[in-house]
Amino acid sequence: MPKSKILIADDNPTNVELLEVYLSDCDCEIAVAVDGLDTLDKVAAFEPDLILLDIMMPKLSGFEVCEKVKANPKTRDIMILMVTALNELGDIERAVAAGCDDFLSKPVNKLELVKRVSNMLKLRHVTDELERLRTYIDEMEDSAGPRSEG
Repeated sequence: MPKSKILIADDNPTNVELLEVYLSDCDCEIAVAVDGLDTLDKVAAFEPDLILLDIMMPKLSGFEVCEKVKANPKTRDIMILMVTALNELGDIERAVAAGCDDFLSKPVNKLELVKRVSNMLKLRHVTDELERLRTYIDEMEDSAGPRSEG
């Protein structure tokens, strides 16, 4: 299985550093984006399996980034974990409405982060495998052609 890719999208270097340290034992490739537009550029170039997405970022908010990622057929299956200091019920509802897969409040607990990241990456890879199997079955059915009753 290819190494998982995680994109950390946060404009605060201290937060990024902390998340990188927390994920250092994870066998993943990590990239960093510093604002909303940079996040969208990195999604296209890096093709992450998971985005750790801060809500309060310059240029585009995490909500806007999430909506754009989930609206694009090429990127909609990327798992998004919103990591935010916002914890009002309305913010959580807005994050869910934007399409995030899960959320985590700051300050981030290392064990909780690592476990959620692990579970989300497992889910992502199971979903990818299921899609590959569906494609394979469709190709096999197409190549078999129509069956005749004998």
